[in-house]
Amino acid sequence: MSEGKDNTALARNIGLFALIIYGVGDMIGAGIYGTIGVAAGKMGNAVWLAFVFSMIAALFTGLSYASLASRHPRAAGAAYVTERAFGWEFLSYVVGLAVVFSGLTSMAAGSRVFAQYLQPLVGLPPLWLLFLGFIGLLTLVNFIGIRECVWVNIVCTFVEVGGLIFVIGVSLPYFGSVNYLEVPASVGAISPGLVLSGAVLTFYAFVGFEDLLNLSEEVKNPQRNMPWGIVGAVACVTVVYILVSIAAVSVVPYSRLGDLSLGAPLAQITAVAAPWLPKNTYTFITLFAVANTALMNFIMGSRLMYGMAKQGLLPSVLGTVHKSRRTPYVAILVLALMVSCLAFAGDIKDLASATSLLLLLVFALMNASLIVLKLRKGEQPGKFEIPLFIPILGCIVCFVLIGSRLASAGADPKAPLIALALIVLISILYFIMRPDRSKLVGMD
Repeated sequence: MSEGKDNTALARNIGLFALIIYGVGDMIGAGIYGTIGVAAGKMGNAVWLAFVFSMIAALFTGLSYASLASRHPRAAGAAYVTERAFGWEFLSYVVGLAVVFSGLTSMAAGSRVFAQYLQPLVGLPPLWLLFLGFIGLLTLVNFIGIRECVWVNIVCTFVEVGGLIFVIGVSLPYFGSVNYLEVPASVGAISPGLVLSGAVLTFYAFVGFEDLLNLSEEVKNPQRNMPWGIVGAVACVTVVYILVSIAAVSVVPYSRLGDLSLGAPLAQITAVAAPWLPKNTYTFITLFAVANTALMNFIMGSRLMYGMAKQGLLPSVLGTVHKSRRTPYVAILVLALMVSCLAFAGDIKDLASATSLLLLLVFALMNASLIVLKLRKGEQPGKFEIPLFIPILGCIVCFVLIGSRLASAGADPKAPLIALALIVLISILYFIMRPDRSKLVGMD
């Protein structure tokens, strides 16, 4: 064989603009379309503040991820980084699978969003039948196989972003019509605790920027483009989210936005601000956005489970591939069963908060890992170095958000219990599988 170019390496075809668009598409979807209503019901007109605090947590952690990506552009997964920083196999395993399981809670939340928005259109079926049917449809599509997923994602991204920009545009005449610090009478006055608990919920809308690291080996000049891609994507969605949240409460009373029986929140907005638009346009856009996000999570989750099973990190049966479809059908079916159980376990708010709690824990540990690596002598710096105070603040913000949600666990325990149950399951799997360090560093 002649020496030369490595034909087994992935092609580096993704530039900075495409990377930012991919990141925006990964974040925008079920998060903003699905949580703006319940977040407004909780926070009132001050819902935009929850998005601001969520952005702070996402941006600090995004900068830490960007720095880590510039240090380890070929293998910057959460499990690899925590293993490199702390050298503790159990922690690395928990972190790696927590990322996977956060995708399950996100899918479960999406299935309930889909069902609740579809129910007013079809009328009769009970909610549980609709979300089980939705999960079943996703299972079938995933089993059959998906081609040209990147193009599908790009098309979906422009539809979803276009829908949000349209809402902002038609709502501009209503800006300034309400008090943007007003909160529901049931919670009294606005307080740091209220804003932080709301931020845990709205943080769900920022989930996705961490997935950009999975593209590190396909990005041109990753040491430069990965950091700016992450920062650019977070900045873009932050502007959109704050404007959408202000638009929402400017046009429709927050009490109506929080009542999903009245229809999708964005559909309620356009019914007032753009009455000439066909009635169910935004309900269908919302269904489209939620379905796309859930399908992307399902595809990624099933492939991650398949890969981890092949590495000996999960039971080998999950690595079984269908003979004709060439898809990991056992992993797909197991995921579908787990998502169905989670969809029964909590409502949209619970599942979105559980997703946020799992990822906030991962993000806190990623910030802590960067702190350790920056302070360790002999560690090679990356091409995108950040001041030490950024990962420190990122770690603090993540733990403050986690603490604020746990502080209210007595009155609203479902989300913390769901997150805790999944961490316990991960711990049990670790002691059953007993993976060694060489397997852990490549698990995600």
